[in-house]
Amino acid sequence: MPTSSVLFYRFGLAWVIIAIVMAVRSIPKAGGRRETLRVTRKEFGSLTLLGLLFIVSSLTLYLSFHLMDAGVASTILFTYPVMTAVIMAVFFHERVGWVTVVAILLSLVGVALLYWGDGTATLPVWGVVLVLLSALSYALYIVVVNRSHLPMSSFKINFFVLFYCALGMVGYSLLSGEPLTLPHSFTSWFYVGWLAIVPAIMALVLMVYAAKWVGSTTTAILGALEPLTAVLIGIFVFGEKFTLTLALGIVLILAAVTIIVIKPKNV
Repeated sequence: MPTSSVLFYRFGLAWVIIAIVMAVRSIPKAGGRRETLRVTRKEFGSLTLLGLLFIVSSLTLYLSFHLMDAGVASTILFTYPVMTAVIMAVFFHERVGWVTVVAILLSLVGVALLYWGDGTATLPVWGVVLVLLSALSYALYIVVVNRSHLPMSSFKINFFVLFYCALGMVGYSLLSGEPLTLPHSFTSWFYVGWLAIVPAIMALVLMVYAAKWVGSTTTAILGALEPLTAVLIGIFVFGEKFTLTLALGIVLILAAVTIIVIKPKNV
């Protein structure tokens, strides 16, 4: 299936499920408050921005899968915690100590090692650019979730975000001349449903709560298992290559993330 179709069904099915949840939450309860879809103009602007950022992040990542192994792409994507820390430092005056600087340097070296691969061929430049753009968009998404202080549940936020994402895939399909196609088998429907439930609904809903409760930087950093999972699945399920250089690049990126997690607040 084309990228636009995969993402359309991922976001579309996830939106339908979230819509059902919102319908249940809107039912008046004795002694409790019901949740409506009503938003203010400011909240609408923040939700629209979140939707646009997630469209860019998802689309660029999935397009990069056509140019490089998924495990490598997902590892490069994991530079977003460092990007989040930098954004929070530059624009919101969070202190950047020497440990954070070391972490940034380690992550850059790690990405460089992944780029050079096994030393015989480099990763495609456009593939790397797409993944880094995806990482930046996702970092901004986390920051906006944290700083916008939206007074609503994660389900309500993602009702709007997923709607924008599904609509964005329709727009991309029209602009790219890549028509939306139906999944052609039960297996395809299963995988599309899995994408809708696990990385769309579960991940997005939990991420919003995490960003609100523990902050943007910590939320971004605590996804440290993401690249490891992607690399292991890529190797053992899809037969992707794994070299010493790639291993070192992954270790450096994970080390960068880990030292930010465990560093004292004043360094």
